Amino acid sequence: MASRTKNVEISKITATIEQLRQLSQVNVQARWQAYLGNLPPQAATAAATWSNWKSLPLNTRNHIAWPKGSQVLWLGQRLLVPPALQGYPVSGLMLRLGLTWWSEFTQVYVNGQLVQEGDLFDSSTRILLSRGVSAGECFDVALRLVSPGHDDGALVRSQCLYESPTGIDPGFVADELTVLFQYLQTFAPEQLPQFSDVLDRLSLARTRDRAEFLQALQNLRQTLIQANWNIGENGKLPDLALLGHAHLDLAWLWPVAETWDAALRTFNSVIKLQKEFPKLTFCHSTPALYDWIEQHRPDLFETIQSLIQAGNWEVVGGLWVEPELNTLSGESLARQILYGQHYCLTKFGQVSKIAWLPDSFGFCWQLPQLLKLGQIEYFVTQKLRWNDTTLFPHQVFWWRSPEGSQILSLMSAPIGEGIDPVKMGNYAVEWQSQTHLKDALWLFGVGDRGGGPTRDMLEIAQRWQTSPFFPKTHFTTAEQYLETLTKTPGEFPIWQDELYLEFHRGCYTSHADQKQFNRNCEQLLYQAELWSSIATLILGQTYPKLAIEQAWKKVLFNQFHDILPGSAIPEVYQDA
Repeated sequence: MASRTKNVEISKITATIEQLRQLSQVNVQARWQAYLGNLPPQAATAAATWSNWKSLPLNTRNHIAWPKGSQVLWLGQRLLVPPALQGYPVSGLMLRLGLTWWSEFTQVYVNGQLVQEGDLFDSSTRILLSRGVSAGECFDVALRLVSPGHDDGALVRSQCLYESPTGIDPGFVADELTVLFQYLQTFAPEQLPQFSDVLDRLSLARTRDRAEFLQALQNLRQTLIQANWNIGENGKLPDLALLGHAHLDLAWLWPVAETWDAALRTFNSVIKLQKEFPKLTFCHSTPALYDWIEQHRPDLFETIQSLIQAGNWEVVGGLWVEPELNTLSGESLARQILYGQHYCLTKFGQVSKIAWLPDSFGFCWQLPQLLKLGQIEYFVTQKLRWNDTTLFPHQVFWWRSPEGSQILSLMSAPIGEGIDPVKMGNYAVEWQSQTHLKDALWLFGVGDRGGGPTRDMLEIAQRWQTSPFFPKTHFTTAEQYLETLTKTPGEFPIWQDELYLEFHRGCYTSHADQKQFNRNCEQLLYQAELWSSIATLILGQTYPKLAIEQAWKKVLFNQFHDILPGSAIPEVYQDA
């Protein structure tokens, strides 16, 4: 009986939250007209053209899908502003179009004008259509989407989002209630009936008078604030430390030559945003990438150096690149750390205390020993979240190598995320319930092909700082956050084994030729160092330090975690 009552309460709560969302969100996914094939933008963005196009059925995941192979799909739709949503007047509200796609290249046109571009990894946006809509106003939206070469394309989501420009709105309150609901389900399920009773007092039939309904929402929030909720560990809300991030694969579904442009675009974007949002902190790894910036864009490099000195930009690169860490020799691992740390010390004035390896495909058991010898104090990844069979049991742990060296290790939040209050609230609850630690770290920013934080992400973060139901947020650096973990009372578990990634099992076998080339290079460089040392000691010849270092750096670069394991496109291996 108790279980049945609890299920009824949960159903009532979720129904109320969904009804509130319907007062601010409209799903327009089924309304697109489609044309499979390439057309000139001038023709494809004209609404008159769409009458000759066809409607595409949604698949079982509510996606619009089309075949792989870089095929172009045009979608067109006229968005008409209604007088009200479920009786709730929308005139004067901001209107955004929320889109998510799986597309190699995406262009969004509004009223014939190109307003946004994206790709497989910059795959979600909230486009501002109006800061104050009027009933009957319309917007002609056209999307040009190119399917990936290796996978079917998809338009995953398309929603009209009506938001208040100055205060709360039904959608905002719905997200607040969802976050509070997550807390109660985890930490105080016995209080769900009380929560449900409070929500029952909200009359969803009184939406036609917007001012009156917003006052009712304010009253609801005030009642919830005053209630004595037993949420979080020891009744305390979690905190979320925010850190901007932009994972940038040096090669993967694109060749190395395209990576440099992605890096420039990412770094310039971050610098511009830090001028508008001075508290924004950003971290990036890979000394090899900074070295390229220094050589080709010294002005940008100097700006980055100044931001590092100011504490707004954090270099988390204790290794030359983020390498494959299953098949390397010990000498290669030592050189990854040696050249990475030497670059950080000479160019930025300090070595990196962090081995930042969020995307490498598993980690050999000897790694803690080598990291500690390289003056690295912390190890960070999120990749073991990808395990498809065995859930990795720890979020924070000491990773101990066979000879006894150990390093404090963090299984971070997933990378490539935005600022999504519901998802962040859920992560904070999971973190606190699993670790019994109050502060969680959230990494936000477009990733894989760079990108980093966006203005929309930061504006959402600012808005949610005012919510009493959301974790307290502040910007941090990775090192600051990890230092707080070392000061936490109690002991963390110890892991004495390799960190094996089940999801990518082909690191030893895929593109075996590349593994052979890598081993040949490692052996040749050993011979070069050996005989050069002998020639120096016995014959007095000058040791070719620069030539050997340059040769090693080429090999180290090609040990990147999407090159050596065999997961990249053929062009990458031709270059390597």
